[in-house]
Amino acid sequence: MGGKYQAYPGYKDSGVELLNGIPSHWNVMQLKHSVDGCINGIWGSEPEGDENDTIVLRVADFDRSKLSLKNEGYTYRKIEPKEKINRALKRGDLLLEKSGGGEKTLVGQVVLFDRDFEAVTSNFVAKMSPKDGFDSRYLNYVFSRFYDDRINYCSIKQNTGIQNLDSELYLSEKIGFPTNAEQLKIANFLDHETARIDTLIEKQQQLIKLLKEKRQAVISHAVTKGLNPNAKMRDSGVEWLGEVPEHWIVAGFKKYLNKIVDYRGKTPEKHDSGIFLVTARNIKNGKINYEASQEFISERDYENVMSRGKPKFGDVLFTTEAPLGEVASVDREDIALAQRIIKFDGKLDILNNSYLKYLIMSDQFQQSLMMFASGSTALGIKAERLVYLRSLIPPLNEQLDIVEHIERMTRKVDNLIVKAAGAIEIIHERRTALISAAVTGKIDVRDWQPPNG
Repeated sequence: MGGKYQAYPGYKDSGVELLNGIPSHWNVMQLKHSVDGCINGIWGSEPEGDENDTIVLRVADFDRSKLSLKNEGYTYRKIEPKEKINRALKRGDLLLEKSGGGEKTLVGQVVLFDRDFEAVTSNFVAKMSPKDGFDSRYLNYVFSRFYDDRINYCSIKQNTGIQNLDSELYLSEKIGFPTNAEQLKIANFLDHETARIDTLIEKQQQLIKLLKEKRQAVISHAVTKGLNPNAKMRDSGVEWLGEVPEHWIVAGFKKYLNKIVDYRGKTPEKHDSGIFLVTARNIKNGKINYEASQEFISERDYENVMSRGKPKFGDVLFTTEAPLGEVASVDREDIALAQRIIKFDGKLDILNNSYLKYLIMSDQFQQSLMMFASGSTALGIKAERLVYLRSLIPPLNEQLDIVEHIERMTRKVDNLIVKAAGAIEIIHERRTALISAAVTGKIDVRDWQPPNG
């Protein structure tokens, strides 16, 4: 890493393939020599509201981007005193994800326990306590470098869909270590620089949040108030709609729809290839996301699975549960539709499908969905309850103008969101590269001082 950072005056061969040269005064050793064991956690039993109720930290509590813990949402479990003896956490301990991961996420993330409350780790997380002479913040950055460079990959074993990290094998990996005093300087440097970088990332994330709110506001206003600010308004007679243009029709949701196709029924047999099966997970923000979930059915099963009605280009797909209320336009016809999806099609020359999609996406319609949804675990709505919902129907030419307006405006917003997301990716890559350069000795920050003010 060039630029404003200098290299060390001298280097030596580390003897480690992925490390190459290290500063001449650093010592190569296995990771296991920097921590006092790797102690597995415990899940305990249901809390009873007494002194044994203890916070049990899970992988879900990891703030991966900041290598720390989230600030809320902790789980309490009953942990007996004898079970806490070796598992109780203290400030400066490191938490290692030993089981979990996902299709695109490796197991093996490490975060720093920088809190003072009583806690233990769950059975999927292990505790590592730094030995004397090793700074916990520095070690946290070292493990971050190992994770980001996927060095932990060789220590992962796959079992029934869950990744398990062989901690003994992982901790046998080698890296160069400076003295404790130098570790502290590097950790102080990285704390300052990563905090500054995180602030830039948070600003971009806030921008994306505001842009998404603007996008939603454009849709909600256009489909409930129209494009003419001078249009005469009237009371819709529907509480969640409020005033609407006086020439618009307020009607039952099903009145101007052709046949409603509900794909409830037996789950079809899945295959590794064949006809793409669109599930509720694929439907998001008005589009079918073919990357979100990839399931297939055989061609021989297609006619039976789609016997209630095949999708046509432009049809509107609606999720009835998990999640509720997402919509998408059918953009290809060589697909099958899974359970928890209903297909809508507006009546010709009365209700445009794209307008219908945006109407469903509006805040007002989504609010009405919540009013008629049911379910204790996941909210959902049955097809027969759609009769309680309402539609707003402008003249067809006005619907087309509204669709054109929404798509033009949201396209601009989406482009800005893509740019902001790209900026976050670049900034995060710089953060990762800076950590790696500092903990592998590619840059010398021994003389670094925090800026005044």
